[in-house]
Amino acid sequence: MSTPGKQEALQNSIVKLRTSIPELRGVLVASTDGLPMAQSLSGSEDANRIAAMAATALGLGKRIGDSLGTGEILETTVTGIEGHVFFYAAGSRGVLVVVARGSANVGLVHLEARESAKQIAEILG
Repeated sequence: MSTPGKQEALQNSIVKLRTSIPELRGVLVASTDGLPMAQSLSGSEDANRIAAMAATALGLGKRIGDSLGTGEILETTVTGIEGHVFFYAAGSRGVLVVVARGSANVGLVHLEARESAKQIAEILG
């Protein structure tokens, strides 16, 4: 789990991301073990469950990438009728989860979230 200083830095990072893209429904940082570390979710989503699924999704993506020789996984996306869920590797210790409405500018989400994932990776060390 993260220390209080890291916790505050993670929370600041996700609040900044959420503020920069109004179409976001939620942002969460999870450990690669599937534990929530920081969050800004809109509804009644269960942070513990989302964190566990995010770690699993990134782990599965890594195995697929390894099998197909695509190299280290950086991100994966799930697109549904009403929105998108983006999973970004945040170094070797974290996963950044971004939930966006279907109307969100996907290019802007990627631009901002990739930068946030880099910052989160630095925070986590």
